[in-house]
Amino acid sequence: MTANLARLEELPPSNECERQWGDLAVSVPAIVLTMRRYLTQLDTFLAPRSVAMADQTLRQFARWLAANDVTTVSDITRRNIEDYKVHLVAQPGIHGQSMAKSSQRHRLGMIRSFFERLIEWDWPEAPRRNPIFHGDLPGRTDSLPKFLDDQTAAKLMAAARKHRIPRYRLVIEMLARTGLRASELCELDADAVTLIGDAYWLRVPVGKLRNDRFIPLHADLVVLLAKWTADNSEYIRAQHRLLADEHSPIERRTVHRIVASTAKRAGLGNVHPHQLRHTLATQAINRGMRLEAIAALLGHRSMEMTLIYARIADRVVGDEYAAVSDQIDALYKAAGDDAVLPAEIETAAMTRLRKESHARMLGNGLCTRPVELECRMESACETCAYFKTGPEFVPVLLRQRDHAREQGQTERFTLFEGLVIRAKGATT
Repeated sequence: MTANLARLEELPPSNECERQWGDLAVSVPAIVLTMRRYLTQLDTFLAPRSVAMADQTLRQFARWLAANDVTTVSDITRRNIEDYKVHLVAQPGIHGQSMAKSSQRHRLGMIRSFFERLIEWDWPEAPRRNPIFHGDLPGRTDSLPKFLDDQTAAKLMAAARKHRIPRYRLVIEMLARTGLRASELCELDADAVTLIGDAYWLRVPVGKLRNDRFIPLHADLVVLLAKWTADNSEYIRAQHRLLADEHSPIERRTVHRIVASTAKRAGLGNVHPHQLRHTLATQAINRGMRLEAIAALLGHRSMEMTLIYARIADRVVGDEYAAVSDQIDALYKAAGDDAVLPAEIETAAMTRLRKESHARMLGNGLCTRPVELECRMESACETCAYFKTGPEFVPVLLRQRDHAREQGQTERFTLFEGLVIRAKGATT
């Protein structure tokens, strides 16, 4: 997710995209025509940012195809894809290293969708079959979200409150107290703040997951927003955006710059806006907020998106561990062989094992019948006409014979003694 946001920040402006498409149209006009038509279709059902990412990916792919003498989409072969995968691995990443597996997966996945849709839409330019297989996509890494611990988050907030420019504090506090995505923050309508009953709420517009929601506003945010709208009412009305001032509406790049520079002032390392969203979710779950409420706050479409925060809730894990620490300590502090541990130390599994240790051994398991109850079917398995044994079972039969002798079970002892003799005789 963070990598995708970083790539969005690097997208060239629309006029630069048009210039690049124009250059490609000279060398591979048929490919450009197909890809541009495809992007027009995407624009009818995908969010603008998703279309922009697909635009960038296809432009890069078209540039590689032109360099490798492929002139039409239908000419793309499996060999081309294999060569392109090698090309991706050799490309530099965002931070100067080799391209991350997640970035490779993202690009190949978008191109695979491109082929899938052309085939499904029955376009004449479509290849005979999809040359990108599912196995071509690098495995998805199950990494945990990066969040700020309480002390680091407090330092960032303190630096924001001391900043001389009002919008710096407003941006940091809005992200930290609402869990908004950077794009959602930038797209807040001028009338996003709503009074419902005696509480103020923030209406978040349709965004990444095509859903909108209401977020309760912290009292400090209500005061900050009231002052902000009073000081910038002219710009807010003109731009139809809540976070507008004399510099025009705040953009995602500006939000990233504000967060990064404020973190630097606080003496912290690199911090990006989405970390504040992860931080709020982690703080909330650590303090007992229900997962359903966190999902509603963050605008998650499924609980699977929210459950990931349960894995990084350090306080929840700490509480769970503290709950058993006393029992663990009792095990370590018990002195001497005569020490008596409390009854609650025995777990359900231990209780079951203790009871089974008194059970009668069978050839295929244990009979858990209490010793005080008689069983008319004793040794029924071994006396069955269909029961067979052989030399490989001699060690088990010997243990069963010895067990019967120890328990004073004469008939059982005689039975297994005979089975041992029979099994050993099978070797001759």
